[in-house]
Amino acid sequence: MRIGFGFDAHRLVAGRPLILGGCRIPYDRGLEGYSDGDALAHAVIDAVLGAAALGDCGSRFPAGDPRYAGADSMKLLRQASDLVRQAHFSLNNVDCTIVADQPALAAHLASMRTAVAKTLGIDLARCSVKAKRTEGLGFTGRSEGVAAYVIAALDES
Repeated sequence: MRIGFGFDAHRLVAGRPLILGGCRIPYDRGLEGYSDGDALAHAVIDAVLGAAALGDCGSRFPAGDPRYAGADSMKLLRQASDLVRQAHFSLNNVDCTIVADQPALAAHLASMRTAVAKTLGIDLARCSVKAKRTEGLGFTGRSEGVAAYVIAALDES
C-alpha cells in the first residue's frame, strides 16, 4: 500500500465561478488560478500522484502552459488517475477536507463526493469529502481563500 498527501489553496476573487470537486458552487467570488482553480481537484491530483511517486499537479499540468489555460481540473484529475493506473497501482480510497468559512459547503458535499469518486473510477464508499471552518482564523477564516487537504491510498496491482 502507498499513501499520498495533497494540499492546495487558492484566493477567492471576483469575476470567476467557484468550482470545487468539479461542482459549481453559488457564491459571489471564485477561485483564482490558471486552470479553473478547483483547489479540491488539485489536492486530489497531488495526493494520488504523490502516492505513486509520479510528481505533483504543478509538474504534470504547469501553470503557464497554454494547454491548461482555463482547464477543467476534473479532466486533469482523470489524467492523473490514468497515470497512476498505468504505473500499476489501483486507487484504494481518498479522504478529502476542504477548509473555508465562506461559502457554506455542507449542501454541496455529496455532489463533490460523487464527482470525485466518478472521476477517479472508485466506489463512492471509498471517497470522503468533508468541509471544515476555522472560525475566523487565517486566510480561510477571513474568507480570502479556500484550502483543501487530501490523503490517498493506493494498492499495487
